Amino acid sequence: MQALSSTGLDLPPVIFGTSCLGNIYEATPFETKRSIVQACVENSPGKAVFDTAGKYGAGLALESLGKCLEELKVDPKDVLISNKLGWYQVPLTTDEPTFEPGVWKDLKNDAIQRISYEGILECFHQGNELLGRYSSQLASVHDPDEYLARATSQEEEEALYQDVLDAYRALSELKASGQVLGVGVGAKQWQIIERLSKDVQLDWVMIANSLTLYDHPTALIEFIQQLHQKGVVVINSAVFNGGFLIGSDYYNYRLVDQTTEEGKKLLQWREKFWAVCEQFDIKPAEACFNFGFTVPGVHSVALSTTKPSKVKPNIEMATKTIPDEFWEALVQEGLIASRT
Repeated sequence: MQALSSTGLDLPPVIFGTSCLGNIYEATPFETKRSIVQACVENSPGKAVFDTAGKYGAGLALESLGKCLEELKVDPKDVLISNKLGWYQVPLTTDEPTFEPGVWKDLKNDAIQRISYEGILECFHQGNELLGRYSSQLASVHDPDEYLARATSQEEEEALYQDVLDAYRALSELKASGQVLGVGVGAKQWQIIERLSKDVQLDWVMIANSLTLYDHPTALIEFIQQLHQKGVVVINSAVFNGGFLIGSDYYNYRLVDQTTEEGKKLLQWREKFWAVCEQFDIKPAEACFNFGFTVPGVHSVALSTTKPSKVKPNIEMATKTIPDEFWEALVQEGLIASRT
């Protein structure tokens, strides 16, 4: 495997997302969370790698991950934790969390965004506190695209972008002092990753919702190849478009409205896609994973599940072979333009 730039570490084909540990869409019992983490640790071909964030359940995912690992008596040296920073846990003072209403369930805390030099350090240290005996070795700024999107003028956008650059100054200092092994970025809008890559030294990037079987812009594929040539590791996340491609009612974390033209288009595409999968006896998840994993330059795929029994099959998808005839059928159905 390709080594993570400047760290001497390798990432496995499958990285374990932890949004489920933060009660995304539904409140998951702790016993189930522990079983999920146990399955990840036991089935990983090497060191288990977890991707988490203060945004996931307003820190609940961090707390749950640390508690699960502790109860399972996992040596901190046997796991690698990546923490996407930028959201800070605060007490819940409203009926529902304010940061992403309707997405996270049964939370006891809220989260506020802190993207700045001091803010990102606060998020980093709080994240390690929530993890307990464990700590994050990879760090990044989470969703800088959403942070910049709040700007109402060019002047405000430039000020917000400076906040992001200041946050990366803090992360570079953490890396220089040996507190983290690598610095990256996680974002849904890949264009911000491209912009940051010109101003910040990145070891890895996580692209979410942007490179999927349903949506895979040519310009993004070319950018990924450029990152690969520079030695920047690319992690593809949310290859199911937030679960929609494999059956969820949410597309990129937003409930699909079946009465709109956009909603009808999504549902019609999925129905045709599933029909081709059934024809070739291929699970939709297998097709989505394979497509998102085999784009040149993609090193790993981050997957999350609420079911412990899904962990091993998820890992096995990395070695699943999909016949060329399947992709040709998708092209003929007008579902994709070409294999890549």
